[in-house]
Amino acid sequence: MDYTDKISCNILAAMLMEHGVKEAVISPGSRNAPMIVALARSGAIRTTVVIDERSAAFIALGKSAISDSPVALLCTSGTAVLNYAPAVAEAYYRQIPLIVISADRPMEWIDQDDSQTLRQYEALAHYVKRSYNIPADCREDNMQWYVNRVVNDALLCAVSGRKAPVHINIQLDEPLDRMACRPEGKWMSRTITQLSSASRISEDDKEMLAHKLASASGVLVIAGFHDPDSGLSKSLASLVGRGNVAVMTERISNLTAPEGMFVDTIDSTLSSMSDEEKVAMRPDIVITLGGAIVSRFIKQYLRGASVGEHWHIGNTEATIDCLRSLTMNINMPADCFFKEIVETINDKPVTDSDYASRWRHFARRGIELHDRYVSMQPWCDLTAMQRVFASIPEGWNVQLSNGTAVRYAQLFRPPHDNRFDCNRGVSGIDGSLSTAIGAASVYDGVTLLVTGDMSAQYDIGALATQGITPQFKMIVLCNGGGGIFRFVKSTSRLPELEEYFVVNRDFPLKKLADAYGFRYFEANDNENFDNSFADFAAEDKLPCIFALMTPGELSGDVLSQYFKVKP
Repeated sequence: MDYTDKISCNILAAMLMEHGVKEAVISPGSRNAPMIVALARSGAIRTTVVIDERSAAFIALGKSAISDSPVALLCTSGTAVLNYAPAVAEAYYRQIPLIVISADRPMEWIDQDDSQTLRQYEALAHYVKRSYNIPADCREDNMQWYVNRVVNDALLCAVSGRKAPVHINIQLDEPLDRMACRPEGKWMSRTITQLSSASRISEDDKEMLAHKLASASGVLVIAGFHDPDSGLSKSLASLVGRGNVAVMTERISNLTAPEGMFVDTIDSTLSSMSDEEKVAMRPDIVITLGGAIVSRFIKQYLRGASVGEHWHIGNTEATIDCLRSLTMNINMPADCFFKEIVETINDKPVTDSDYASRWRHFARRGIELHDRYVSMQPWCDLTAMQRVFASIPEGWNVQLSNGTAVRYAQLFRPPHDNRFDCNRGVSGIDGSLSTAIGAASVYDGVTLLVTGDMSAQYDIGALATQGITPQFKMIVLCNGGGGIFRFVKSTSRLPELEEYFVVNRDFPLKKLADAYGFRYFEANDNENFDNSFADFAAEDKLPCIFALMTPGELSGDVLSQYFKVKP
């Protein structure tokens, strides 16, 4: 088999294989043709072709997040790489290692009014760990060594420490279609490996931290978005068992414990509490872990609570002080930290405290108020979402769009420990559908996307992706546009609400489903939902779309009143 004569492309493809990259998402182009040939003929990298670079990048993000492996992205020159920016930014803040590869004109043609040229090198510098620029002329041995070295560095950089995207900009000169025999030599095979010492706390620091935790009367641990981690869940449950430690998790924290041990309905718990009760539950120490927290209620509460100490656990490059009370940044993986702390604190006396049980009391009360309120409501977003989350079968992975869907997910407790993911790194609505399609492509079971209609419209072109698995299903909350704007404080009372924010317009979802080869279901009341969901869940020949038609204005009013319910 012939290969491209661009040695730099062959070295790059070889190093991707050597470092275990198994997936590449490619967008067609002319300038990147040699790199496409190198990847397509590698024999070891599965390629997915997506025309729209913005969608392609989110698909790669979904693949990487679920497979927990780096995924390569390849585009042509010009504005193509700029379309990667939203997904690359999301990946940066979610610590997902995308390998972004952009083909470029040789440097002498940049800013010379040549077609498809712009300043590509470092175009994504704010949202990648490192940027690399490979020159066009790599015929000399010294330049081939350089390509090998920087590609090794890029692939190590992406997955070491705080994982994040890297950007490799590769200059390619014409002609672009020449072929040659597969090149040989050590620069095609030399792989640099890296050994990292295990993350550990010094014995003195361990004793100091364990003593603080053991002697505090109230410790509140809050988990933001996180991958499933049974070891971390076990360590946190062990701390809750001491009595003075309460753990709050969100749906996308993916941390579980025996029924009721963790407070996993933060919004309904806090919204039902009086100011006096919140003051009484003020923690001595707050510990945060994982990514950004969805709940505005817990952020508002703790920002005004005058917390004594706040520790943030995790590999970070910045000092994370979201609650305005940070006193200690512990730069190590949360699972390692809590495992060591539990081993040390078990030797310490148990503090006489009912802090955890009091938080569980407020959580149970919030759930009771929630159940009573929801049972009294007509068909709307809230009752539709109740049925959705109560119906999700065991083993399904769930992707949530930003805006309405992820906030409703905070309010419900599914019957199974499903994995939940959402683009909460920068919380954009723009790539939720593409991300879910990418996630579905690397998961053997069913992937369900729960999305609002505005988010779905924004990314509807993703349905044109070839080879969408029949294991992909999506539920679309069709409430007449941007439903979230009907209840967020900044927009809900504006006279411009419907025209400029909700932007209600016809969304021909059934026609789109037919056009893209999806099976379509629809419900506009509880009975329709119950009759249709079983068929929606059972369909295994085609991907599916289930549209839930809900009254937008009523839904906004119902949710606004939900947060005002008190005992």
